[in-house]
Amino acid sequence: MRAVVVERFGEPPLVTEVPVPACPVDGVVLRVDATGVCRSDWHAWQGHDDGVTLPHVPGHELAGTVLEVGPEVRRWRPGDVVTVPFVCACGDCPACRSGEHQVCERQEQPGFTHAGSFAERVALHHADVNLVAVPDGVSAATAASLGCRFATAFRALTVHGRVLAGQRVAVHGCGGVGLSAVMVAVAAGARVVAVDVSTAALEAARAAGAEAVVDARSLDGPAAVAERVVAATDGGAHVSLDALGSPATAVASVLGLRRRGRHVQVGLLIGGAPPALPMDRVVAWELELYGSHGMAAHEYPAMLAAVADGRLRPESLVTRTIGLDDLPAALAAMGSGTAGAGMTVVVP
Repeated sequence: MRAVVVERFGEPPLVTEVPVPACPVDGVVLRVDATGVCRSDWHAWQGHDDGVTLPHVPGHELAGTVLEVGPEVRRWRPGDVVTVPFVCACGDCPACRSGEHQVCERQEQPGFTHAGSFAERVALHHADVNLVAVPDGVSAATAASLGCRFATAFRALTVHGRVLAGQRVAVHGCGGVGLSAVMVAVAAGARVVAVDVSTAALEAARAAGAEAVVDARSLDGPAAVAERVVAATDGGAHVSLDALGSPATAVASVLGLRRRGRHVQVGLLIGGAPPALPMDRVVAWELELYGSHGMAAHEYPAMLAAVADGRLRPESLVTRTIGLDDLPAALAAMGSGTAGAGMTVVVP
């Protein structure tokens, strides 16, 4: 089969022929119908993830059709159209037994711990725990966009952020997960201010429903960004989300909260010194700080119901569809700032 292969970290990946994956006894092999290009894939290509070994096929946001089923699988059959969270849980560790599959102690992640979906086929483990049926009427490209960025934003705001109608929400970083967060917050009835350094990203945030935007390019540091957010939210955000993952955006997110506000860290803070969060403010104002890591398969029904009835429109965030041959350049654009607004989806 054809796949995008990373042979050396940071060097251009190759589109080449690789063996078709074997079907796990508890898993499936899918024909990849669509797969998203995410900044996390860029991190894997750069060698920022300890679990990635070379040569490697990235890709973790996907939708596809079941081709093969392992002998231990009971819930799925060839021909089923499915998606999957980027965290594939074991279903049996203490975290999984408590329902917290997204922090499974023995998790596997396509595109990180094993070959991923930048290919014509992909193998997935623990199928009965992790696969999610794609509802009728939801396209493969839309379903692929759900598995990481959209689902992560949905859970970050509904579980950790606990966003309510009329509350003020700040979103720092308007890439795929940030735009998803804008859409989810607006659907909940919140009023959103979006922060970015890209005019195109801020325009996309307005299109997704943000009522105000902050262009951080001309502002001198996190405190200045936070000051603009406080002004735009009449005293600070009830909920603020760092969707980018940098010391500056994390600090600005916390400083832009009102008293007893909630900060959710979604963007990965990989490498370098950790952010110097204002813990004196956290204590004095009783702020809440959360990390958010995807969403378990058993939590998908509420999100899919909102997609099916039109309250959420993730398809509007998919701005470009490409083939495998165009994928290496799209991956490189993730790190160069030239990826453009919205999500890119690959149809192999």
